[in-house]
Parts: sequence; structure tokens; C-alpha cells
Amino acid sequence: MWEKEIQSFGNYLKIERGLSGHSHEAYLRDVRKLAAYLAPILGEKWPLTDLKEEHILSFLKDLHSLGIEASTQARCLSGLRSFFHYLTFDGHIEQDPTWHIKSPQQGRKLPDTLSLDEINQILEQNDMSTPEGVRNRAMLEMLYGAGMRVSELTQLKLTDVYEDIGFLKVRGKGDKERLVPAGKDAFRYLKIYLESVRSQIPVKKEALNYVFLNRRGGSLSRVMVFIICKDLAAKAGITKSISPHTFRHSFATHLIEGGADLRAVQEMLGHESILTTEIYTHLDRAYLSQMVRDFHPLNKRM
Repeated sequence: MWEKEIQSFGNYLKIERGLSGHSHEAYLRDVRKLAAYLAPILGEKWPLTDLKEEHILSFLKDLHSLGIEASTQARCLSGLRSFFHYLTFDGHIEQDPTWHIKSPQQGRKLPDTLSLDEINQILEQNDMSTPEGVRNRAMLEMLYGAGMRVSELTQLKLTDVYEDIGFLKVRGKGDKERLVPAGKDAFRYLKIYLESVRSQIPVKKEALNYVFLNRRGGSLSRVMVFIICKDLAAKAGITKSISPHTFRHSFATHLIEGGADLRAVQEMLGHESILTTEIYTHLDRAYLSQMVRDFHPLNKRM
């Protein structure tokens, strides 16, 4: 069913869109799923020109009834949109049947966060008697004290540090720059690292301006920061899913729990849309609900 058009679409994806093999196969697989679903209903020779929005909606409803996750449904619809957009553009059909179909609501997964006590437990596992431990403490303080992404941390340059005014210049997504305030502890441990550890490392030429270095004098990788965070959390006996981003989530959550303005938090995190920042208000509500359950006198009497 529609094999000629599907093959033509595949050529378009390869030649004109330049999609990778994985993405190319995923798009074709989504279209063939629709064709396989409709074949016993409409017949093998049903023309694409007669396909209606109701047929696509029926297919998506079937995916939902099978328990397919909303994210997978949305990805599948995206592949179908590309197919019908191509057919419309190339003159195979006059109207795109997916035009008015909205993507399934995926919801937003609340990220794991750390309490202040858990953060302190992780910091206590860090061995400050070693050069790497001094560096790691400075990095963790930056992740939590400034809410930085791990890529922003590893790309931080010496010329981006403005200790005199308590700010860092951070390059976020899309290479957009923003000024972020960092706490006193973050700057204190950063100064210790720069003066007692980094100054003693023979730095490679390409890493001269980077703040955080590996033991060989090169720039630190994001994977290494991830490993450091996971290792210290495991030593602290914390079973949550921990990554460098967990410290960023905790930074935002603790600010909002303390009454910080949502717009201010958006600015500090470098979110394009405040809708992204609003996920932390949900975390805050969960925290407040927990406080009621734990400390309200009526609950204590039960």
C-alpha cells in the first residue's frame, strides 16, 4: 500500500533532507505502520488522495489503546506530517490530512531533586585532600550555586568569571550568553581551586582559558562531570537518579521554595520560555503538600 510514494519519500529524506540512517528508517517505519493499519480497513489499493483526517485520528487512537506512550505517538505523528507535507509539496495530494491534528499531550516529567541535607551529604564524600577533590568541590558548588548546565560548566572560561561583582558569564543553548549570580561558597571554592590546583597544572594550549581541567591539563568532559556526580552520590548512599543536571534542578527548586520570583529564576536558568521554568512550581507544590502531610497537627493525630 502506497509503496511507490513511500520509496519516493525515502529518497527525498536521504537526498534533500540529508537525514541520518536512523531518522530515515524511523520516518519510513511510521508511514508503513499507518499503511498496515489502514490496509484491512480501506483495502490495499486505497488512493492517498482519498485519505482523510479521520483516518489518521483513528490510527492514533489505536496506538493510544495499545498503551503506546504519548511521546511515541507524538514522534509517529511527526513522521506522518513529514510524509504528507512532502506529498503536498510534490503534488501527489492537494491537502495534508494531518494539518489540523494536534500532537498528543505528553505531560512533563518532574525531575529528581536533592534536599539541602542530601547535597551536604554528597559534598562530605568529596576528598578535599586531593587536587581532583578540590576541583570537584568547586564544580559542585558552581552547579548548585549558579544552576549551570554541565555544558556551561565545562565551557566556562577564566575571562567569564567576575568575582568582584559575584557573577559568571555563561554560554547556554544556541550560544546565547547570560550573566548568572553565584553564591559566596561557589566563588570561595573556585578561588581555592584556581590558586592551589589549576595554577600547578601544565595546561595544554587549547585549554588555556578554560576554568576546569582534567589532570592532564586538558578541558574537562561532560561525561567526567557526570561520573563524578554519580560516584559521590553513590558513596553518600543516595539512590535517586543523580546527574549534574540534578544540581541545577535543586538550585531552581530551592529558590522557588524560598519565594524567588519565577521570572528571575527563568533568567538565571536561561530558559527561552517561562513555561519551561514553571515545572519547578509543580515541584514546589509537591513540597508544600509533603509539609502539610508531615507537620499539620490533624495528620499527626491519625
